[in-house]
Amino acid sequence: MPALETLQVFQALNRSPNARLEHSAELGDGLAAALWSNHHDAQDYEAPSHHTLSCYIAGGTGTFRREQPGTTGGPDKLCILPAEHQSAWVINGEIRLAHLYFSPEQFALGCVTMLDREPRELQLRESTFLDDPLQARRFRRLIQLNWDEPAERLLTSSVAHEMLSHALLNQVGLRQGLRLKGGLAAHQRRHLVEYIDSQLGEPISLGQLAGLCALSEYHFARMFRASFGLPPHQYVLARRLAQARHLLRSTSLALGEIALACGFSSASHFTNRFRQTLGGTPGEYRQALAR
Repeated sequence: MPALETLQVFQALNRSPNARLEHSAELGDGLAAALWSNHHDAQDYEAPSHHTLSCYIAGGTGTFRREQPGTTGGPDKLCILPAEHQSAWVINGEIRLAHLYFSPEQFALGCVTMLDREPRELQLRESTFLDDPLQARRFRRLIQLNWDEPAERLLTSSVAHEMLSHALLNQVGLRQGLRLKGGLAAHQRRHLVEYIDSQLGEPISLGQLAGLCALSEYHFARMFRASFGLPPHQYVLARRLAQARHLLRSTSLALGEIALACGFSSASHFTNRFRQTLGGTPGEYRQALAR
């Protein structure tokens, strides 16, 4: 994820003389958060390159989208602003709101690991002043944490990942009128998916995958990313972690056995990758399923 200061929604608010940044932090894993206060302002967002989840912590009853003046916000109302969207806002009165920003790469990773779908087929649905009490509670929990404390990073990123996962499960839909252009042919994509899923317990090289499509490693890597929304190494990691989650749910195998079955060299390497990507350890994931 680019530096927080380069994110367009963050930049737009940061430029406003009426908005005040209370706190912000990059949380890792393509996630960042900010807490804002604002009053008597107007904001336009023009096709940002990142996704934004927003929650009104206080105020908002005088806030509306310029094209929808009859619909206003309020405490615990949520907005979902996908990458490439356009919106114009009028803020009357005082508001306090929290933002969670996440990259298209993190969205694509979630599509693969959680939804088992090709990211290009899916899109985050834009929503304004959504009622979602569970997600609002997560936002309120997030802003109570110390984002700058390294010892709190696992908890902070875990809450942020919960929010992202919730959005993926509830706010993602099929793209309308989708025509996939460029990248690999459909039969090549199918062959690659089948091959990767059959080799998750083995080392997989870029040359192996490129050879399946009779392409150079350079051209294959570019076409793979155009087709799947992720570089090959991230896609393979996502499939390994999806398989690991399946084994954690459906078997009593030891973590070391699951690690080897999913292509990780050791239980510790597996645990580190699982935590970095999904916000908790494999053991914590299994314990949560047992409750």
